[in-house]
Amino acid sequence: MTEAQQGPRARYREQTRAEIKEAALRQLADGGVAALALTRIAKDMGLSGPALYRYFANRDDLLNALIRDAYDDAATAMGVAAARSEAAGHGPRERLRSLATAYRAWAIGEPHRYLLIQGSPVPGYVAPADTLERARAVLGPFLPVFAGGAPGAGVAPVVAQMAAWLGSESESAVGDWVAEYAADVTGDPAASARALAGAVLAWAQLHGSVGLEAAGQFVGMGHDGDILLAAQTDMLADAFALG
Repeated sequence: MTEAQQGPRARYREQTRAEIKEAALRQLADGGVAALALTRIAKDMGLSGPALYRYFANRDDLLNALIRDAYDDAATAMGVAAARSEAAGHGPRERLRSLATAYRAWAIGEPHRYLLIQGSPVPGYVAPADTLERARAVLGPFLPVFAGGAPGAGVAPVVAQMAAWLGSESESAVGDWVAEYAADVTGDPAASARALAGAVLAWAQLHGSVGLEAAGQFVGMGHDGDILLAAQTDMLADAFALG
């Protein structure tokens, strides 16, 4: 239902929920998850505690919304980067660089949101099941990049593990994920395994570098995060012989 089709009460509710989430994001930016306090959000917004709980049942309910939004926004950024690179006629290596650059740009632009979904687990919090699908949407554009690669010996064990994962009867959703983003490899187990191995390795490389930068660990060191990430991306492209 569009905003124009909603009644005034529904529009007010959505507006208030959005304002609560913005207040929560400011707290996250100031002090991380430990600073998130619904009572302080209510006070800052001029709401009573019971009034705020009409919009979010508890802290975890609010975290669910923030995490879903973060994954969805990151997935949108990756999808835009993938579409632009494809439209420009880039080959797999350049497409990988474009995706890595977009991933870092989103994370460094909003480090508090990146660390919310990729940082240390929140004590006592259990993320809803649908966050897995959202996380896969962030990584999905990497799958077709690696499907046509020629993995070298260094990454062959990962490809073998991904082939076994794809072949597991209990993991049919993984095959569906690959097929959604790399339709050309449907029915080709070897290409699907290459695609999945490349995406998983890209995720590990990206998070290792970008996560450290987002957490401020590069301060005082003699390198730039973009240069480091470019070097890592090229090494991964070499490992899959991407052209």
